Amino acid sequence: MPIFLPREPTRKELSLATVLYALSDEVRLGIVRQLAVGGEQPCGVFEVDRPKSSLSHHFRVLRESGVVATRKDGKTLMNTLRREDLDARFPGLLKAVLR
Repeated sequence: MPIFLPREPTRKELSLATVLYALSDEVRLGIVRQLAVGGEQPCGVFEVDRPKSSLSHHFRVLRESGVVATRKDGKTLMNTLRREDLDARFPGLLKAVLR
């Protein structure tokens, strides 16, 4: 079954309310912190005490809000924090959230 990745918002389309909503959940915030420290990572390395479907939901929220970018590498989904876009659109936000 092919993996469909929805279009991610452009830098200009990033919405503060949507980004803050994505960052308001502890699981998603943990994912963002791990990406901030470790750089690009596959979905499978995030240890979350939740079902796989829940983790997929959290990644979808992060991707659709523009907090992370996801690319397909073979059968693996690689995730990257969109730090440059977030810092350009909302200076200081990510730094404050990650403290």
